[in-house]
Amino acid sequence: MLARASTLQPHLNALVLLDTEGAQAAAKAAESRWQKGQPLSPFDGIPTTIKDTTNVKGWPTRYGSQATDETPASDNAAVTDRFLAAGMILVGKSTTPEFGWKALTDSPLQGTTRNPWNLAHSPGGSSGGASALTAAGVNPFNHGNDGGGSIRIPAAHTGLVGLKPSYGRIPQYPADAPFADVISQGVLARSVLDTAMALNLTAGPDPRDWRSLPAEARDYTIGLDAGVRGWKIGLSLDLGHVKADPEVRELVAAAARRFEDLGALVEEVGPMFEPLQEHFEPLWIGSFATRFRQIPTQLHGKLDPGLRALMEKGLAITLADYAKAFEARSRLARDLALWHRTYDLLLAPVTPTAGPPVETLYNSDAFPRWTKGAPYTLPCNLTGQPAASMPAGLTKAGLPVGLQIIGAPRADATVLQAMRAYESASGWTWPQPRVLETLKRL
Repeated sequence: MLARASTLQPHLNALVLLDTEGAQAAAKAAESRWQKGQPLSPFDGIPTTIKDTTNVKGWPTRYGSQATDETPASDNAAVTDRFLAAGMILVGKSTTPEFGWKALTDSPLQGTTRNPWNLAHSPGGSSGGASALTAAGVNPFNHGNDGGGSIRIPAAHTGLVGLKPSYGRIPQYPADAPFADVISQGVLARSVLDTAMALNLTAGPDPRDWRSLPAEARDYTIGLDAGVRGWKIGLSLDLGHVKADPEVRELVAAAARRFEDLGALVEEVGPMFEPLQEHFEPLWIGSFATRFRQIPTQLHGKLDPGLRALMEKGLAITLADYAKAFEARSRLARDLALWHRTYDLLLAPVTPTAGPPVETLYNSDAFPRWTKGAPYTLPCNLTGQPAASMPAGLTKAGLPVGLQIIGAPRADATVLQAMRAYESASGWTWPQPRVLETLKRL
């Protein structure tokens, strides 16, 4: 992995930190445990990376920002502790846009991360470094987190499996970030089985996160192949207001029909809810304004201009604006929970487009966040329910598109079961020939 990561780094720019010496020492320790017949878990010795929004003790957490420094983290994030307890080798940290603010991965600190399917295109964001590494075959899966689509969007743009678990399923510590109440930890992987096994490692409460869910007496790999026969599934290609590219709509509609072949009833459903921007922009830009106030004034000029503009706009958000947004969030969560009393799953696109060119100016008139960036994914962060991205196929330009599988509140096992059923019928396997073709040219 170290050799492959180093070879691809000049082309993908997926890593911000690579700890060769520490990784090799951890590998020798894992080897010794296996030789003694005492592995810590099935993943003991498997290498992975941690997204650079997330603490690893002794490593800096830069958030892709020149407004941060090289001060090492004093403790681990909860998810980091879970990986280490399983014996996984933390090889380095993956790239992210500044403070994870957008669905592309470029930042003033780290530059541009590229998609191994086509280096002229973005791997998505904000877990773009993780998706690029996984899709390029550097290692089996990589840590990501999702506060508005940041696991599902890069998974869709790189043909991966990406589950955003229920909010609180994996504890969120440190839990004092502005977006802590919408972020779910997880991984970007190439198979549903790896995803379920990773959830086994990381799920469960942590006293440092009072919102973490109680432990489930469950192995998420058991029942994966039970199928979806008899399930009632809703399909919405627009959620009532999103205009996806025609190719995306066609690919997602065809992917949804596979569930009919598996014995489920799939119905197209009407509008799910109104456009989100009016009600929920106060939460988004208000939270970024909180981060802005924490950054010394002399460093404001080093911020991504697009992010700084949002942060400054957020300074005008009032307490009343914020309270109204929370009321709307509660209504959305209630309405979707009631909808799921009739339907086991909701299917939708993950994004309105395939991975955009790397030079795309995010949240511009050409690529607004609310209509092009995260309109399909953000609702499940607001409601906390589980949602996943699965490969739906390729556009004529050879870029992946994602099918989103959304479950009822806390129904992670149901979503994983549906993901596995779909995986078994889709014929999508790794390695992908088109990725190999791209990488051979490097």
